[in-house]
Amino acid sequence: MEYKHFSHHHNLNLYQVHQGQTFHCSGCETSCTSDSIYACWQCNFFLHDHCGNANRFIKHPSHPSHPLILLPSPTYCSGTFLCNACGAAGKSFSYCCATCEVDLHLHCAFLPPKVNHKSHPHELRLVHTIPEKEAFCDHDCKVCNNVLQSKQWGYCCVKCDDFHVHTFCATNEVKPGLYLDDDDDAGLDSGPVEATQLGLFQSGCEDQLEVQLSEEAVVELFKIQLQMQMAEQLAEILASPNHSSPA
Repeated sequence: MEYKHFSHHHNLNLYQVHQGQTFHCSGCETSCTSDSIYACWQCNFFLHDHCGNANRFIKHPSHPSHPLILLPSPTYCSGTFLCNACGAAGKSFSYCCATCEVDLHLHCAFLPPKVNHKSHPHELRLVHTIPEKEAFCDHDCKVCNNVLQSKQWGYCCVKCDDFHVHTFCATNEVKPGLYLDDDDDAGLDSGPVEATQLGLFQSGCEDQLEVQLSEEAVVELFKIQLQMQMAEQLAEILASPNHSSPA
């Protein structure tokens, strides 16, 4: 079965990964070792099933002011972005708000809202913002013992004030996928929800809200396209043999 994805110029084929095979996902930059993937064998371009089916725009609880647009590559001249969730750099798919310069890795945008971890007896909840009283305080991650910066997202225990964990440490045993921000349990044994449920990041939204979000997304996408055009033009100018640096 062929599938056309906006990020790639060739059609992709659905392929079942066999035991022992490993592919590199061009969307989230992690390994594909199981389940189905979308593949372009000609270009060695591969996508997890959930990366290939991620929505073009979402309304994310961490940034309710504007929709986040799914981009196949960063719009910045550096060719990379810094994820507002985990603080790590990325050079492939991202959810972006051009107005506010918010960028999220694909997998960070769909982190499960709640997890259980073997290092702690209580449920851990995803926190996008640090409480005001702790806004300037870094914490040590209780899993890896490295610093968890206050500006990064983390998983915290609501019962234990001092238990904070990096997002990647808390979810290292969680099956990758697209998770909803709802009230259902999302422990280590939870699988990803269906991509068709993720239009507005929350289920049960009204049609009117979907239309409104679509209009906002079009405006946001136009801004991003302008940024990409400007970045391409700047790159051409800098690469021109007639360009000389100011003295």
